[in-house]
Amino acid sequence: MGRIFIDAGHSSRNPGMIVGGTTEAKEMILLRDLVVRELQNRGFDVLSVPDALSMSSTIKWINAQGRRGDVALEIRTNAYQNPALQGATVFYIANNVQRQKDAKLLLDALLSSIAQPDRRGTKPDIIEGVGFLPFCRDIVLPSLVMEVGFLTNDLDRFLLQNKRGDFAVGIADGLDTWSRNVSGTRPAPWRGYSQIGIKLNHQEAYRQKGILANGNAYVPIALAAQLGIDLNDAPVIPRLQYQNVVYVRAVDLQDYSISVSWDNASRSVVLIQLNQIMGKGLTSKEQLSEFVQANTNNKEVADQFKDLPKLYVEEALIEGINHDITFSQMCFETNFLAFGDDLQPTQNNFGRILKAGSSESDTFPSARIGVRAHIQQLKAYAAGSAQIVQKPPVSDRVYYLPSGGIGRFVEQLNNRWSVNPQYGNNILNLVRRLYKSASLL
Repeated sequence: MGRIFIDAGHSSRNPGMIVGGTTEAKEMILLRDLVVRELQNRGFDVLSVPDALSMSSTIKWINAQGRRGDVALEIRTNAYQNPALQGATVFYIANNVQRQKDAKLLLDALLSSIAQPDRRGTKPDIIEGVGFLPFCRDIVLPSLVMEVGFLTNDLDRFLLQNKRGDFAVGIADGLDTWSRNVSGTRPAPWRGYSQIGIKLNHQEAYRQKGILANGNAYVPIALAAQLGIDLNDAPVIPRLQYQNVVYVRAVDLQDYSISVSWDNASRSVVLIQLNQIMGKGLTSKEQLSEFVQANTNNKEVADQFKDLPKLYVEEALIEGINHDITFSQMCFETNFLAFGDDLQPTQNNFGRILKAGSSESDTFPSARIGVRAHIQQLKAYAAGSAQIVQKPPVSDRVYYLPSGGIGRFVEQLNNRWSVNPQYGNNILNLVRRLYKSASLL
């Protein structure tokens, strides 16, 4: 195979425009490094142009080392006073039909990876204000300039900073094919994507298999729907269709409260749904106890409720509630059992349940009854009061909620259980901390 030269536009020689707290140079260096790593993982010999070189020095550096079969690419962004301008472009030396085809190959590969909503096409280098692009014109090797988007456009900048890995894979895909075309080498016959296992919440394997494509784990899009994730309004998330099944990258589900990791022993991607109120918890009583002890600033009071983890596991199991979520909510409401002036340990009220028809916190006769009231109230939010198993409910407060519940995800507690617009998100953050402390993430 031929070698691939990659230059990050601007680099340290010229930072370019500053937009949104970043620079054109910074974004391109970060992207360049990812592309280099991706290509090296595929077995390519990649030469990264030193960042301090000027454009004329860059051209001399590449020409001095280049040999037959090599290719060169500069990646850069654009910045313009009109923030509406967006999209990717690949520039080629004017009147070179082959280089125009190469430019289209690279642009198509990039856009298939990032699903960018706008494209500016391929363009000859003579349209630039300077008359031509030296990188396209003065390098002896086949060379192109890729403009990945406009840093001054909010969507382009968001995609570049949040989907940088997708950009790198798309650019690497195009360079992979282009380099092989120029050097006359071809990859081994493709035998399809390899299958991988899928584990949900550390339970047994999911009935369907995922696939491994370009180093990324993909899962069936139907699984995302099963987890309550609607991807119909998420066009920036790439899809991959293989053998009549549509897949999405597992890592893209992280934006939907899904933890994603890899189990090398079973060659499986591990998905943990953090926000499903109904279901089973993953932690043990011991892990819940250790979580409280490690975070409370009132160990004396916390010791009074040493049986609380056991009570939460038992009562949650009866109602079919995820005890990790309700226990994390307890930690949030009581400040890890430190309580406060408006909520006292003697109230046995761990979810800040209000008295029916009142704005005052209720009081329960024992810790178990207080835990039961908390779990029943949470179940009424998730599934409705009619679904409560242990009847009658401890607190009449459950009847203040819609009979069918409000929502089964923790985020839907925002502005509902509490007027805090980030209430559910705060609980999710504690769930993540709990899982990390239990080595589940």
